[in-house]
Amino acid sequence: MSDELGLRERKKRETRQRIADVAMGLFLQRGFDNVTVAEIARTTDVSVNTVFNYFKTKEDLFLDRNDLAQDSLARVVRERLPGESAIQAIRRDFIDALETRHWRYGFNEGGDVFARLVRESPSLSARLHEMHWTRQVLLTEALADVADADPDDPTPSIVAAQVYAVIRTLTMQTLIRRIAGEIWDEIAPDLRTQAERAFALLEHGIGDYPNAGQ
Repeated sequence: MSDELGLRERKKRETRQRIADVAMGLFLQRGFDNVTVAEIARTTDVSVNTVFNYFKTKEDLFLDRNDLAQDSLARVVRERLPGESAIQAIRRDFIDALETRHWRYGFNEGGDVFARLVRESPSLSARLHEMHWTRQVLLTEALADVADADPDDPTPSIVAAQVYAVIRTLTMQTLIRRIAGEIWDEIAPDLRTQAERAFALLEHGIGDYPNAGQ
């Protein structure tokens, strides 16, 4: 019985991945708004209902992997190293993503293509904006939890807003340069310098909030 359940789950994962891969291929070829869910279903050889069983909306097909990153900053704060402040932990995570070209900050190959498609689609732009807001809210909640903040204390929200403003500014400037045709090896050293400067400013202003010993 357990083998049957395992096989069924594996087939579901494979179907989901196949739908997502086919959809992304079509989006890259023709643009997000020029592809219908019916076309995706037909190309994948499944029904439209099957597509919607795995993905609630067409936008979710495109932004599927971004869901995995929504709580990434919150997890960095909750799982920070002993004696490490929230800012130090997020800085470490950001620099690691820069050095490994990880997709969680859009540094991966193809990140510029992804950004271009989002920019060209109002519905994708709106959905991504919602996801960024959710990410900031989750970061606020994590900061409030680890700081044991009072419900009416605005500090976690203020800190989260400052952190997210820095991250969004750095990642957006990077994407603009990549879309303009600059190569990663030219961008990365500048980004590293800018990130170090920005996080130093955050550390100077925010300090070890929440208490690094917590």
